[in-house]
Amino acid sequence: MLERAQRLQRQFFRFGQSIQSQPRWEPPVDIVATDRDIEISVALPGVAPERVQVRIDHGALRVEALRAVPMNERTTQIHRLEIPYGRFERQIALPAGRYELQERAFVNGCLLLRLAKR
Repeated sequence: MLERAQRLQRQFFRFGQSIQSQPRWEPPVDIVATDRDIEISVALPGVAPERVQVRIDHGALRVEALRAVPMNERTTQIHRLEIPYGRFERQIALPAGRYELQERAFVNGCLLLRLAKR
């Protein structure tokens, strides 16, 4: 059962390099396109919305931030940490064309983005 849980976690989260300055994990995304726009959902449980940076750069959407370990001065023991922590970055190649970020919202632990085609 533990092996199955670890396999599912590896399937859900793809871990990056362990160098501190490099991204440590990549959140999973859903991408849905219509004639006029692209809707992207990025799974970011526990990430504060104000800490997330989103930008469109050279035909790609880049989402990055830091997910801090939930510790404070009262923490005496950590029993389990399965959700990735640390700096993350997700770069998503966009279909050919020009896009503009139209909407940005956080709903149920997901960053929802709508990019309008120009």
